[in-house]
Amino acid sequence: MAAPQKGRDYRGFILLSILLGTRRGAWAGHILYSVPEEADKGSFVGNIAKDLGLEPRELAERGARIVSTGRTQLFALNLRSGSLVTADRIDREELCAQSARCLVNFNILMDKMNLYPIEVEIIDINDNAPRFLMEEMTVKITENTAPGVRYPLNEARDPDVGTNSIQSYQLNSNQHFSLVVQTGDDGAKYPELVLERVLDREEEAVHHLLLTASDGGNPPRSETARIQVTVVDVNDHAPVFSLPQYQVSVPENMPVGTRLLTVHAIDLDEGVNGEVTYSFRKITQKILQIFQLNPHTGELSTLEGLDYEVSNYYEMEVQAQDGPGSMTRAKVMITILDVNDNSPEVTVTSVSNLIPEDTPLGTVVALFYLQDQDSGENGEVTCTISENLPFKLERSIDNYYRLVTVKNLDREKLSVYNITLKATDGGTPPLSSETHISINVADTNDNPPAFPQSSYSVYIPENNPRGASIFSVTAHDPDSQENAHVTYSLSEDTLQGASLSSYVSINSDTGILYALHSFDYELFRDLQLRVTAQDRGNPPLSSNVTLSIFVLDQNDNAPEILYPTFPIEGSTGVELAPRFAESGYLVTKVVAVDRDSGQNAWLSYHLLKASEPGLFAVGLHTGEVRTARALLDRDALKQSLVVAVQDHGQPPLSATVTLTVAVADSIPDILADLGSLEPPADPNASGLTLYLVVAVAAVSCVFLAFVIVLLALRLRRWHASRLLQAAGGGLLGVPASQFVGVDGVRAFLQTYSHEVSLTAGSRESHVIFPQPNYADMLISLETCEKKDPLSIDFHECKDEAENIQQAPPNTDWRFSQAQRPGTSGSQNGDETGTWPNNQFDTEMLQAMILASASEAADGSSTLGGGAGTMGLSARYGPQFTLQHVPDYRQNVYIPGSNATLTNAAGKRDGKAPAGGNGSKKKSGKKEKK
Repeated sequence: MAAPQKGRDYRGFILLSILLGTRRGAWAGHILYSVPEEADKGSFVGNIAKDLGLEPRELAERGARIVSTGRTQLFALNLRSGSLVTADRIDREELCAQSARCLVNFNILMDKMNLYPIEVEIIDINDNAPRFLMEEMTVKITENTAPGVRYPLNEARDPDVGTNSIQSYQLNSNQHFSLVVQTGDDGAKYPELVLERVLDREEEAVHHLLLTASDGGNPPRSETARIQVTVVDVNDHAPVFSLPQYQVSVPENMPVGTRLLTVHAIDLDEGVNGEVTYSFRKITQKILQIFQLNPHTGELSTLEGLDYEVSNYYEMEVQAQDGPGSMTRAKVMITILDVNDNSPEVTVTSVSNLIPEDTPLGTVVALFYLQDQDSGENGEVTCTISENLPFKLERSIDNYYRLVTVKNLDREKLSVYNITLKATDGGTPPLSSETHISINVADTNDNPPAFPQSSYSVYIPENNPRGASIFSVTAHDPDSQENAHVTYSLSEDTLQGASLSSYVSINSDTGILYALHSFDYELFRDLQLRVTAQDRGNPPLSSNVTLSIFVLDQNDNAPEILYPTFPIEGSTGVELAPRFAESGYLVTKVVAVDRDSGQNAWLSYHLLKASEPGLFAVGLHTGEVRTARALLDRDALKQSLVVAVQDHGQPPLSATVTLTVAVADSIPDILADLGSLEPPADPNASGLTLYLVVAVAAVSCVFLAFVIVLLALRLRRWHASRLLQAAGGGLLGVPASQFVGVDGVRAFLQTYSHEVSLTAGSRESHVIFPQPNYADMLISLETCEKKDPLSIDFHECKDEAENIQQAPPNTDWRFSQAQRPGTSGSQNGDETGTWPNNQFDTEMLQAMILASASEAADGSSTLGGGAGTMGLSARYGPQFTLQHVPDYRQNVYIPGSNATLTNAAGKRDGKAPAGGNGSKKKSGKKEKK
């Protein structure tokens, strides 16, 4: 545990100072504590309150706290107990490294002015073991080294200090080495390896030792490193060649650098004594230029080509030598075999490196000479060049060739021609060589500057800053140097009596155009320029391009209100609204214009303020001021309106106008009351909001009741159909197809339409339930089904159907667009019509009606039924004929006509078709039931 090292004298002095009320900037003494490193966080260091002669509560009262500079806070002050504790784990090696003493200084501040120095010594503990920088050390000693020689070893490192640092080194037991430890001025210990006996590499080439470093801690820590002692051999052997002499035969066309042979010598020694190097011995300077010997590998190769015509045999001597100098010798003999090894040579006599692109055809641009040192066919040489060049080869005298132009040159297509001259002899195999020459084409001014486009269009917003760049034109001249240097200019022209150069300028070097004025869209909207690009050739060439500048409109003009104008002499500036005016009455109209264009000139009108809200409304796009409701007696005579006119620019601009509307029946009433008009005391006293809320609630209730009734009717109909299906399940043995036909026709002919009109703004609402349009036969059948759903008497149904009086066709009846027969695509689906809305249902119904009518008319149906059966006998049996089914075609109407389909058989029987109106009424009654 840390203990204070301050005497009672200081405590008494501090206590006396406090009692006397003495306030000083800093305390002259200091308190020293000690704490071991790696102590846990919150470990007790010392009792600050006690050592300062204070009570623990006084530390908090006097605002005691730790102040330190330049270091992480290592300690904390417990104000409740008055003790100093560690704020975190402390590592002495990190704080003080190898210092013998590690002190941490800080101060305790109290009363905002008094400082009390505190010093804490960090006591080292043996928390680190020695460490060698290298786990394995290598020492090389020659085998003839005398005993007693010392070899320094790498020392170990221990970050601890004092007795916890390294105290000793030990070497494992062996016969040849011992260990000596030297101590430096700083107290560090350095181990040295001492040779005790002479080494013999042949006896033991490598010795393995162990070095152990230990510290003096409790308990002690240690670390071990390996030492490898390599015994270096003594040079007691000379190199020996594998062969006494080396022979090789090679062709004369052997490529340069080819390895001819490899000499090899062996030395039994090791290391430097066994490293053998090779070199020539007793050799001429000529051979040194032709052959080379690798001193390390012994490879013999050629430095240049061999030539049988010069020499067909070479003899030389090589030697092998080790490091200390022992050597041996061997002979090398090389025989050259004759082949066609001489390639043709091309010698360029003269060449024109730069020729103008307008050079005439047939001009000689190069002259060169061909030769081959071989004889006979091996010495016959031919020369060729690529075929896609504007040049050709012509043979001159002897072996001279010349290169001439055969096509016009164009520098813009190709400015440099790299020509390869290939010479080939007639040997077997033939040999060839290539020579490269470059010919540059000089430029002539044969191309005018060209613009990428024939014309340009530039769009700039109005109110542009003066001097700003608005566009850049660039013309490209494929020529070079001065012939390609382009300058730009503007052609002279006028605009509104002024020169164009006063509006736009152009940089002659860059082609950048600048606006010299701020353009106004309302003054002019476009201007045409002609830009000229000219090069500096001799003579100069030029080209022109048209530049159209379009000024874009900006929203820089606010709307101007033309009407109403400010009151002038002879006018009142008051608009009149009669007392009897209804909702929508046109009181006046605000007329405004905007000098801008496009959406910047699109105006919208808004009512910003009104003396009585909800009384007037302003048309969004028309500016018409109308009454929003009927005028009431309680409405004030004088109404003030503020109307804003705003455009659609970015940002939008607006203007406002104040309208005064007088509510009176005549002008004399206005003149009599103008002086006494006062705005109502409470503009919000109107009950318009209450009326609107009541109206909306009433309409909502009516609509909700209607929806509930409609759902109830639907559920009732669905329930009835379910009962019918359940009852039909008792018809055992009867095919389902006998009932499917009637139900299917009924489904196609049955349509319900409901129109509900609930308009909040109208004075009345209505609900229309158009009656379903059935065929009379199905009406009768429905009546029969209500009697007994499981037994159908078609005779009884027939009698009832015959008793139905059909009214004549209603001439006022019309099909809606959705009810008109036609293709499926022509149906618009009007919900108020009686024709089936479903496209498929409509087409099926038409097909059934027409087929049945045709069958009934001619009695020759091919659907399997007899005459007059409408093709139903096959479905319902032979006893079911048209006599049991009433004629429903009288209820089928043809659009655009008052005629109905009639039964031809009925006409023959003298039965006139009845009118359709009565039938429809009766059908409607049955539907209600």
